[in-house]
Amino acid sequence: MKLSRFLLALALTAAPAAMAQRMAVLSDLHVTPGNANEAELRKAVDEINNSNFDFVIVNGDLGNEGSDAELKNSKEILSLIKHPLFVLPGNHEDTWSQSATKTFVDLWGNDRFVAEFDSLIIVGINCGPYMKMGDGHIKQEDLHWLKATLDERVKPGKRVLSFNHYPLLDDLDNCSDYLAILEEYPVITHINGHYHSFSQYIAGGPDSGSDMPCAMTRALDMRDGKFGYAIVEVSPQWVHFYNKPIGKPAEAKFAFPAKTKHKKAKRAERPAIKSPEGFAVEKVWADSASIFTRLGFDSKNVYFGNSLGHARAVNKASGKQAWSVPTGASLFSRPVALKGNKVAIPMHDGIMVLDSRNGRQTAKHNSKEGPYVADGVITPDGKGYIQGGYKRIERRRPDNGKLIWSYDSIFNYCQAAPAIDGTDLVFGAWDTNLRSLNLATGRLNWVWNNGKKANMLGPGNVVPVITGDKVFVVAPDRFMTALDRRTGKQLWRDNSHRYRESLGHSEDNTRIYAKTMDGELVAIDATAPQFKELWTLDLGLGYEHAPCIILEKDGYVYAGSRRGTVTITRANGPELIASLPLGVSEVNGIDVDPSTGDIYVSLIEGTIFRIARK
Repeated sequence: MKLSRFLLALALTAAPAAMAQRMAVLSDLHVTPGNANEAELRKAVDEINNSNFDFVIVNGDLGNEGSDAELKNSKEILSLIKHPLFVLPGNHEDTWSQSATKTFVDLWGNDRFVAEFDSLIIVGINCGPYMKMGDGHIKQEDLHWLKATLDERVKPGKRVLSFNHYPLLDDLDNCSDYLAILEEYPVITHINGHYHSFSQYIAGGPDSGSDMPCAMTRALDMRDGKFGYAIVEVSPQWVHFYNKPIGKPAEAKFAFPAKTKHKKAKRAERPAIKSPEGFAVEKVWADSASIFTRLGFDSKNVYFGNSLGHARAVNKASGKQAWSVPTGASLFSRPVALKGNKVAIPMHDGIMVLDSRNGRQTAKHNSKEGPYVADGVITPDGKGYIQGGYKRIERRRPDNGKLIWSYDSIFNYCQAAPAIDGTDLVFGAWDTNLRSLNLATGRLNWVWNNGKKANMLGPGNVVPVITGDKVFVVAPDRFMTALDRRTGKQLWRDNSHRYRESLGHSEDNTRIYAKTMDGELVAIDATAPQFKELWTLDLGLGYEHAPCIILEKDGYVYAGSRRGTVTITRANGPELIASLPLGVSEVNGIDVDPSTGDIYVSLIEGTIFRIARK
């Protein structure tokens, strides 16, 4: 221990070697136009420009809500930096984004980077979460790119620094895949932000088996009245980390040897997927990119979009790709099968209508403003196509997607699918409000909110449930609420469980199901005038936040988790039938193929599974 302390002290006090690379690392800026952080960022930029740096890293969370105004403002300020500059998004750009993450790429050219400075290779990639509550995730195409890039660039004598907004820990659902790639190359360390603090840790955690040192660095605003950034110096022997308050001398924080060989982390084998009795579980697709959408269906194909912006059709019988069409940006809204062999692809700048047989474009309806990220639906009578958008929700023709009406008194984007029953259309938006419209005319019946001013606490990404006389909703404020269907009057609110965004109902609409943040499935009596809990079942999921809907089909209830598990429960009582470990990433949705009754699920890691009854 004494020798170890001596070496650390020596490293912190020694002058950096002549060949050292010196960088400024800005992270967690949280700049909105006109706030205090904006003024302090400008000071930091001036100071950085008057200092000797080889390059500058901005390690995510430029703003707060991913708005175009925030991103353009940050771009204007950061572009004043005179040193080579490399910028990554963080969860605040990816999870809440006015442009569905497109503006960041438009402004900065990409959401990843690689560059070389003498013998040092720097490489950074995006971590999400992408347009909904979730854990961090490295997109499949970025894992492929990372390996191919390091294969090409790493030569004898080269060393690598890895950057990401998230740490190399369980914060990333596919951390082990990410780390396994980095371990194949001479990586010195991984540097991240997110936690607004200086800290050292071991890649994968203390029990991972790895000994690769990693570092977290400070936020622009540490909430102690001291604004600043980090300085990192890499010499042939050491990596030094310094805290740099604006206008004050740098303070040594920690250092560690610049080793490029480390013990490899232990990799646990993924559990086998065993079909429970009476069910057949099959992987039907593995994509080369990540999948953020739920699934659409017709009699022949399954439709989805991926993170590369490709709308794809997979033939259900053969499991082979029928066609793939590029759209220009990541897709988040599920495709909707229309009449007459057509399929609608909601995208960043409109709705593309394709021939479902060959993928050829038959029409394009341009967006009035912003992207489409909401899940569209065909009305139960088949006479309408309802599609939420940015600051609006629309009724379109179910054959060609042409607009019939648009309700545009919304102040942010729609995300989840609406609920439809009779003449009522009920939906949430990221403006804190839940609304009911007349399905035929688009006129407002009522509007309700939970009293919270923060958009993030509203019902923006939950599919409401409509019963005979009530509307049910949950939200990140951790309440379940029942409203009068006709008037929108609040009937009751319950927070006896930690609800979030996962909701569903029984096929006869007498029960409401909710998945809690503690991994419970709660059943509520939908017919009772007051809150009445029927039962609660621990699904064994632990901490949960996936907004995936809950689906009842033929006497079984299906729920999806943030870490790739789908549970099957008997609908007539709290009995867990199966817990299917389909992957490591979030379940996007649970959908029924109307032509076969089979259950399909998609996972962010790019896989699609079918669950069929035998």
